[in-house]
Amino acid sequence: MSMSRGIRRVVFWISSLPLFVGLPVVAHAQQNPGALGPRHLQDAAVQVALSAVEEFESDVLDDQVELCEIPAPPFLESVRAEAYRDRFEQLGLTEVRIDAVGNVIGVRAGKQRRPNLVMSAHLDTVFPKETDVTVVREGTILKGPGIGDDCRGLAVLLGIIRALNEAALKTTGTITFVGTVGEEGLGDLRGVKHLFATELAGQVDRFVSIDGPGLSITNGAIGSIRYRVTFRGPGGHSFGAFGLASPAHALGRFITRVADFQVPDIPKTTFTVGRVGGGTSVNSIASEAWAEIDLRSSDDAALKRLDLMLLRAVDLALSAENSRWGREVTLNVEVMKIGERPAGRTDPSMAIVRAAQSVSEALGIRPRLFSGSTDANIPISLGIPAITIDGGGSGSGAHSEHEIFDTENSVRGTLRATLLAVALTEP
Repeated sequence: MSMSRGIRRVVFWISSLPLFVGLPVVAHAQQNPGALGPRHLQDAAVQVALSAVEEFESDVLDDQVELCEIPAPPFLESVRAEAYRDRFEQLGLTEVRIDAVGNVIGVRAGKQRRPNLVMSAHLDTVFPKETDVTVVREGTILKGPGIGDDCRGLAVLLGIIRALNEAALKTTGTITFVGTVGEEGLGDLRGVKHLFATELAGQVDRFVSIDGPGLSITNGAIGSIRYRVTFRGPGGHSFGAFGLASPAHALGRFITRVADFQVPDIPKTTFTVGRVGGGTSVNSIASEAWAEIDLRSSDDAALKRLDLMLLRAVDLALSAENSRWGREVTLNVEVMKIGERPAGRTDPSMAIVRAAQSVSEALGIRPRLFSGSTDANIPISLGIPAITIDGGGSGSGAHSEHEIFDTENSVRGTLRATLLAVALTEP
């Protein structure tokens, strides 16, 4: 089937769908639940936008490569942010700005200010600044750090704007496009947290993040709590000062206790000691030893129970090491929280999920529902309808320098995102 025939089929199929109803507007104004009506998705402007998606997919892929070759290491996303701001301005968005924490924001005004749909992708990567971010093309394959996660999402956002502009399609509600900072690792979702606490507080009715390759829908928010636990003491010579309590030994006792944690399979709950460090030399009693720990669960109550287990393990390890030697000079411990992401879930019965599923099915996609840790965690925790969708194509090696993105059929991701953007701006 040709793409043009496919587009005609998609438009007809979606115009007959009964499920675009009952999408609540849960924003600052506390409006009554609206109805996501048919939106006449068979109209000429939408058909032009869908055709433009196919026409401009090569531009989407060029954006994906060009943005990916701009380093955006943790907490140093500013150069990529400036390039992204320039693209927003070139595509005609208004109110374009970089906010106080580094998010790039631009508005595509609709006929009405509300509902306000936020569509986002994240600017940051997990790679240190010295990483070679050159992208290599081999047929349909793009190879480079971050090429899928999340240069794909950033490029798809631009593809949506380009297609809507080509069709001169004015949505009913407004779309706010955002490139966020700090989605990865110790970034701790700082960009999206700032959006909802300050920059867009009370102004967001629906939220869709585009993150990585594939065609799945993420409606579950996996929560996490991260700590840096540091044991400290006087330290000394391994022979001459023998008998002093050792931060390294206390750390070992702590890690042993963590390793013996019992956690449920359902809801899935996990823990890991991700990094350790400390000490001065092989023949010294350490004066400091530390570990960084990641706790996760799809259930907030299970995560809180695991959190209490960890804090208890710290106390027991400190007490055991101090008691072992019985000296007046004892160790102390610092427990520093270095990250926290709330758990939650957008119920599959909610209209935002059903809309994403129906748009997918109209394209012949049978999407699976997943749980993950994404920018959508924050609006989900606030009761705002929110999901994360994949950006199309396929990939492997995320968070490695050998990451791969396969561009075959990637247009389906851009097409789905564009259709969803139109649908979710209905009041």
